[in-house]
Amino acid sequence: MSDWWKKSTVYQVYPQSFKDSNGDGIGDLPGITEKMSYLQQLGINAIWLNPIYQSPLVDNGYDISDYYKINPIYGTMDDFKTMLEAAHEHGIKLIMDLVVNHTSDQHHWFKESKKSRDNPFSDYYIWRDPKPDGSAPNNWGASFGGSAWEYVPERGQYYLHLYAPQQPDLNWENPNMRQKIYAMMRFWFDMGVNGFRMDTINLLSKDQSFPDAPLMPNSQYGTAYAGSANGPRIHEFLQEMNREVLSKYDVMTVGETPHTTADEAALYVDPKRHELNMVFQFEHMHVDYGEFGRYSTVRFKLSDLRASMAHWQTSLTNRGWNSLFLNNHDQPRMVSRFGDDQQFRVQSAKMLAIILHLQQGTPFVFQGEELGMTNVKFNSIEQFRDLEAKNNFHSLLSKGLSEGEVMKMIRHKSRDNSRTPMQWNTSVNAGFTTGTPWIETNPNYGTINAASEIEDQDSVFNFYKGLISLRSKYDIITDGRFDLINPNDSAIFGFTRKLGNQILVVLGSFMNAKVKAELPDELATGDAKLLIGNYGTPAKLATRMYLKPYEGVAYLINHG
Repeated sequence: MSDWWKKSTVYQVYPQSFKDSNGDGIGDLPGITEKMSYLQQLGINAIWLNPIYQSPLVDNGYDISDYYKINPIYGTMDDFKTMLEAAHEHGIKLIMDLVVNHTSDQHHWFKESKKSRDNPFSDYYIWRDPKPDGSAPNNWGASFGGSAWEYVPERGQYYLHLYAPQQPDLNWENPNMRQKIYAMMRFWFDMGVNGFRMDTINLLSKDQSFPDAPLMPNSQYGTAYAGSANGPRIHEFLQEMNREVLSKYDVMTVGETPHTTADEAALYVDPKRHELNMVFQFEHMHVDYGEFGRYSTVRFKLSDLRASMAHWQTSLTNRGWNSLFLNNHDQPRMVSRFGDDQQFRVQSAKMLAIILHLQQGTPFVFQGEELGMTNVKFNSIEQFRDLEAKNNFHSLLSKGLSEGEVMKMIRHKSRDNSRTPMQWNTSVNAGFTTGTPWIETNPNYGTINAASEIEDQDSVFNFYKGLISLRSKYDIITDGRFDLINPNDSAIFGFTRKLGNQILVVLGSFMNAKVKAELPDELATGDAKLLIGNYGTPAKLATRMYLKPYEGVAYLINHG
C-alpha cells in the first residue's frame, strides 16, 4: 500500500453549505461536481465529504438511517457516482464519513431492536436495565445535554446514546453487527471511494460495567467519555476492521478521537499495529475553553496553543502521522478564533495557514478557510440551526447567565460559524443558491468570496494555492524533524523542520503590532531562501528580526 496521503492536502466539504444546484436552499452532490474545477485549481488532492447518507438530519447527517442510500436532499446514487467520477478525473480522491458509533433511531436495526429483547437485532445496540428505583443505569451525560440514557417501555430498558436521543449507540460487542459494518465499508470501497474519516471512532468500546463517572463541570451528569473513550476492546475492533477491510484497499483513514492523549493516539496510528493512518485529536481545540467548557468567550493563550501542537508533533515522531487542522464543521472559523477577522483578516489567515501546513502531517482545509471566511454574527438564537448551540443556550440561561452573556458565547463558539453557505461571488446569497438558504449567509460575502479572490494575486485563496503546492516540491515538509524555536516567546510561534543538510525556518506572529523575533545564530547563516511569506516585503532572516502584524514567513536553509 502507498502512503499517498502523506503528501496530500485534504479539503473538507460540508455538503449542505457548499453549492446548491437546484435552488432548494440546500447544497447537493451536483453542486459539488460543478465546483470540482475550483478544487483542482486550489491544488488539493482529496475531498473529505461530511455524511450524505439517508438521515432524518437531527444532527446534520450524523444520524444515519440507511448506510447504503443517499439522502434525497443531496441527490441520488447516480449523482454520487457522477461526482466520484468527476473527482477522479480531476485528480482528486474522495474520502467519505464513516459513522459507526451510532445510527439514527430511524434505522431498520434500531426499529427492530427496540421491539423486544429476543429478536435478531435486539443486541445491535446497548441496552441496560433500570436501577431498582427505575432510574438510568448510570450517571453518564450526553454530549448534546441531558442523560445519555433513554427509556423504552417495550423492552423495559434504557438504551445508551452518547449524543442526541435519536442517535442510539451501536453495540460493538456483537460480532454479527460488526460484520454488517464491514460489509457496508466494502460496498463503498468497491465503488471507488478512497478512504474514510471515522466519526468518534475511539468510543466504540464501552466499559461493560458501565460505572458512574466523575461529574462534568456545572452539571448533574458524569462524563460519558470516562467509560467510552479508548475503551478496553477498541484496538481489537480496529485491528479486526483493518484485517478484514482496510488492508484490502489502498485507502486513507483518519479517526476522530476525542479525549485521547498523544501516547494513546500512537496506539491507533503506529503502522506496525495495523489500525489507522492518523487521528483527529482535539487538545489544541480546548485552549480557549472556559468555566462552562466549550461555550465561553475566553481568548486563547499562544503558549497553550503552541505547547499543544508541538507536543503532538514530537510525541508522534517515528510512531505515527499527524492530522493538521484549526477548524472544521464542529469548530468556529479559525481566523476569528486564532487570528484577527477585522483589520488583519487577510494577513492572519495566511499566517495561520503557514504555521499549520508546514508542520508534519496531513493538512485539512475546511471549505471557505482558503478564502479567510469568518464567524457569523447572528443576533438571536432563532437564527442558529446547530442543535448543540440551541441546547447549550437554554442550559446556560438556567445557570443564571444573562441572555447577552450566553449569546456572546454562542456567537463565539457555535458550530454554525463554519456551516454558513460557501461564499462564491457577490450575487444574492453569495452564489450558493437561487433559493432561500437553509441557514443565513454571512453578510460579508460582498468582500469575501471566491470569484474576487481567484482574480486577486494577493488573496488568501492564491496564497493557499501556493502553500499547498509546496508540499509536492519539498520533502522536508513531509519528512523533516520538528523542533520549536524560543518556546516561551509570548508573541511568535516559531519552529524548524530539519532533513539532511536542509533546515526549514517557520515563524508566525500572533500580534497586531510589530514584534521582535530572536533566532539562534545557526538559523541566520547559510543560503536562506524565502519559500513563502504573507507580506510583499517580508522580514529578512537574521538573529534579530522584526515581524509585522500577523506576519508569517518560511525560509529554507541549505548547509553544504
